[in-house]
Amino acid sequence: MIVGLKLKSIFFILLGSAIYSFGIVHFNMENNLGEGGFTGITLLLYFLWGWDPAISNIVLNIPVFLLGWKLLGRNTFIYTLIGTVAVSVFLGIFQANKFPIYLQSDMTLAALFAGVFIGAGLGIVFRHGGTTGGVDIIARLVNKYAGWSMGRTMFLFDLVVISTSILAILDLIEGMYTLVAVYVAARVIDFIQEGAYAARGATIISPHSKEIAARINKDMDRGVTILNGRGSFSGESRDVLYCIVARNEIIRLKGIITSVDPHAFVAMSSVHDVMGEGFTLDENKNPINE
Repeated sequence: MIVGLKLKSIFFILLGSAIYSFGIVHFNMENNLGEGGFTGITLLLYFLWGWDPAISNIVLNIPVFLLGWKLLGRNTFIYTLIGTVAVSVFLGIFQANKFPIYLQSDMTLAALFAGVFIGAGLGIVFRHGGTTGGVDIIARLVNKYAGWSMGRTMFLFDLVVISTSILAILDLIEGMYTLVAVYVAARVIDFIQEGAYAARGATIISPHSKEIAARINKDMDRGVTILNGRGSFSGESRDVLYCIVARNEIIRLKGIITSVDPHAFVAMSSVHDVMGEGFTLDENKNPINE
């Protein structure tokens, strides 16, 4: 194993690549749906001239790798190389061994499942430090030499590819379903990137802040951060408490606050990803479930 690389990350990059490729073969290719990025180009070549996406994916990415490998860093480059090759391998495997999924009579389901599988696959790959090559590397190059944000470059690239697909091979209905699939994929990627686990952040303002903090520490074994605040109307200085709890601890937290100060001001917010003691680290600062 190369120093710095993790078997866990490689496993999930391979898993994400498999899920992604399964969706491309069984939902996009089978139902004449396009896609953004380099995948959209491979599908365009497939629909126009029957070129194998497993091969065209590698061919398209080779010059991009040569141009951008220095920008990615060693580990990210290796993870990206693994992801790109894995996608091509799985595309070949799934084309040779297709599951009988026939959704031509229900294009809504086809578009939704295309988006879910592509989004889930890419989300897993991204979450574990890899990419599938293509537009991500181009976006990094444009950002470095032209100053454009990566999001802007990726959006424009996707827009051009999808528009070309609609004009060249897709009818209006198929184009609309393609946009649905792309939107769903983007939402699923965000969901996985931000974390399927959602905690809650609580901001608590009360004259009994020290007692509330002590109860949270003792009864829930959760840390509390004390911030210095000042009311804009009263001008009074007051401690502001902030703590993060799991979703199943919200009722218990509210019960503690109410028992100490029924009139406390409490604002709850969603926290999509949490790192640190009690969540990703134990009390000895060791990773949990690594």
